[in-house]
Amino acid sequence: MHVLVIGGAGYIGSHVVKALLKNNIQVSVYDNLSTGNRINYFPKASYIEEDILDIPQLEKAMSNHVDAVIHLAAKKAVGESMEKPEIYALNNTCGAINILNAMVKYGVKNLIFSSSAAVYGIPEYVPMDEKHPIKPISFYGFTKSDMEKYFAWYDQLKGIKYVSLRYFNAVGYDEDGDVKGLDKNPQNLLPILMETAVGKRNKMFIFGKDYETRDGTCIRDYIHVSDLADAHVKAVNYLQQGGESQLINLGTEVGISVLEMVKRCEELLHRKINFDFAPRRPGDPPVLLASAKKAKDILNWKASQASHIDNIILSTWNVYNLK
Repeated sequence: MHVLVIGGAGYIGSHVVKALLKNNIQVSVYDNLSTGNRINYFPKASYIEEDILDIPQLEKAMSNHVDAVIHLAAKKAVGESMEKPEIYALNNTCGAINILNAMVKYGVKNLIFSSSAAVYGIPEYVPMDEKHPIKPISFYGFTKSDMEKYFAWYDQLKGIKYVSLRYFNAVGYDEDGDVKGLDKNPQNLLPILMETAVGKRNKMFIFGKDYETRDGTCIRDYIHVSDLADAHVKAVNYLQQGGESQLINLGTEVGISVLEMVKRCEELLHRKINFDFAPRRPGDPPVLLASAKKAKDILNWKASQASHIDNIILSTWNVYNLK
């Protein structure tokens, strides 16, 4: 089997490439290195340094007897998407359409898509299952939900089967140390925590301390990136075996608050994390928590011990502490 991983030099993508190679799957990576990193390259994979907006190069990559595509090449900064929607429309929406059209041209029938819990918007209930209303509150979330609609039409009209994996909060690093590239300009909690711990930041901010949660700070569902990668391998195999298109959450079903993450970092790393409280950010719900029952039923997947808070923190620290 030959899988083309678009965005495979990035944080999540490089973990997915490692998982595919571990399962003896041939891997080609297509990445423009805007957020990816050559330090994440694996000798057994082949790499094409091009952009998904370059249609001839994308088609050339697709023409090489590809059995399945994993698409992880979207821009993902929620705040930036609200300030620069034109960039997100071009890269996320047009880029994904380019991928679909290249798949049609070369008869590639299976697609795994990196989606997001951001498609749901403000939770109407938790844990959130795949039947939860789709009401994104960011342009980033809109591009993800919009693409799922395109996939459904391309399934109906062109026979492309897809699994859209709706991630909750991806965290952690490969425990073997094979993936070393750090997120560029991180927007998420754990990288910011680590940058504060190593002194790259003087302090960090916790947005909101008066939510109706157990300690007043937001609660999120943090899933280790190696567990996410395993789900991609299972999704590829599911489609290769004739599975129907699916929308599937990936989460742990366990919530960790921002303050709990900070305090546990202090305990495990034996250092003080300097932080201040700041006002709530618009659109931040008190609790985001996944229902992962469908992932278990369809893919026989569930989060492992890798997604325990201690492993999440220590596997991340092992990378940041080397820099």
